Amino acid sequence: MLDLTYDSPKPKVISGATGDWELVIGMEIHAQVASEAKLFSGASTRFGAEPNSNVAFVDAAMPGMLPVVNEYCIEQAVRTGLGLKAQINLVSAFDRKNYFYPDLPQGYQISQLYHPLVGEGEVLVDMAPGVARLVRIERIHVEQDAGKSIHDMDPNMSFVDLNRTGVALMEIVSRPDIRGPEEAAAYVGKLRQILRYLGTCDGNMQNGNLRADVNVSVCRPGQYEKYQETQDFSHLGTRCEIKNMNSMRFIQAAIEYEARRQIAILEDGGKVDQETRLYDPDKNETRSMRSKEEAHDYRYFPCPDLLPLEIEQAWVDDIAAKLPELPDAKKARFMGDFELTDYDASVLTADLADAAYFEAVVAGAGDGKLAANWVINELFGRLKKDGREIGDSPVSAEQLAGIIRLIKSGDISGKIAKDLFEIVYTEGGDPAAIVEERGMKQVTDTGAIEKAVDEIIAANPAQVEKAKENPKLIGWFVGQVMKATGGKANPAAVNEIVAKKLAS
Repeated sequence: MLDLTYDSPKPKVISGATGDWELVIGMEIHAQVASEAKLFSGASTRFGAEPNSNVAFVDAAMPGMLPVVNEYCIEQAVRTGLGLKAQINLVSAFDRKNYFYPDLPQGYQISQLYHPLVGEGEVLVDMAPGVARLVRIERIHVEQDAGKSIHDMDPNMSFVDLNRTGVALMEIVSRPDIRGPEEAAAYVGKLRQILRYLGTCDGNMQNGNLRADVNVSVCRPGQYEKYQETQDFSHLGTRCEIKNMNSMRFIQAAIEYEARRQIAILEDGGKVDQETRLYDPDKNETRSMRSKEEAHDYRYFPCPDLLPLEIEQAWVDDIAAKLPELPDAKKARFMGDFELTDYDASVLTADLADAAYFEAVVAGAGDGKLAANWVINELFGRLKKDGREIGDSPVSAEQLAGIIRLIKSGDISGKIAKDLFEIVYTEGGDPAAIVEERGMKQVTDTGAIEKAVDEIIAANPAQVEKAKENPKLIGWFVGQVMKATGGKANPAAVNEIVAKKLAS
């Protein structure tokens, strides 16, 4: 278990002309289910296909077409709920959410309002090393996505692409527990990390596979505490929803702008209207999209084409038994098994592929701390510089483990290891073979090292006198010997021999 301190939310405080204001934020995350087929049809979910090529008759709302639930999508939603320590409801139901838009051919969206598949859960959001905050999940419901309207292909017409229509979404609804822009971004990041570990959503925000609706309101200090006592939302102020955010940076900027907009209205004696807004990153502002609808505006009613969804506890238990190791558990294990710092363990577990690579290096090298140092500082640094992901690394886990084994055996020094890493990165090859072929082995022969030390001392009598008065100058001689031996001399042996010679 991680040794965590649960920090109470520290609200973002904005000073206005009439006093301080605090932010209150709730989020609805729409996560596309990782599935090859849609929620109610067998049509493909492949991204980037030709417009309207991944559309089944039921997606296009052809007459007489009835939805059939994709069991795998339900399984993925249950897996997500279990990963968030949430209640799985063995009986749930689908409802029709009625609204009319060109990219919604049915005229309604099949969703879950009254009886969602997943109930209350939680997300631990890392705010600092050893410090986490708890964000409560209210519910997760499964629903179908709408299509996409395209307005920039023709000056006189809009086009509709129905490829996304019917794709399974998990709408993950949080409580208003988030108190600032940075915490909001951290929450989205942690949730995306968990979903990727679970394999239930790829978290690709650029493709729209994970997007956030951000509800923002402002209140005076002390009002949030009253809400916690009474669960009366009126204490939190009128909220506005910022729709379809797909960037951590934009989420933070939009929250900051929207909070200040609301404060300006309230301090001017006005009233904040509950509405849905869009964020314009070019102008760094939110603008009104439509008045915020309530449930009754959508005229929800049970979907007559789908029976209530009943699942068995044994099936849920089987899914729970097969859950992978999740980020917090993996981080705790890395810190315990390999004696890593909180920071290093966080970096190595941020992405599942990174964690798997690191563990493969440790398995081959047998030294967790040294492996972490090389993976984080040398490999990750170089990959970032080259714009590469771990899956595209020119240095395999076995090759990096081989370099570390050579360091541990004393065959090469740290400096030589960096040169060797560069060769393996750019040219490939077996590290041990490269060291042999190119004469890169570390000089451990004390006789050869002693000869080099004698030559440096003989050539620099003035430095010798200074070093005898100030032992810290021994490092200069060590550096000269390393330079003379092409960096191949064993540093420990060089230090020992230089110190002994200068002391005599």
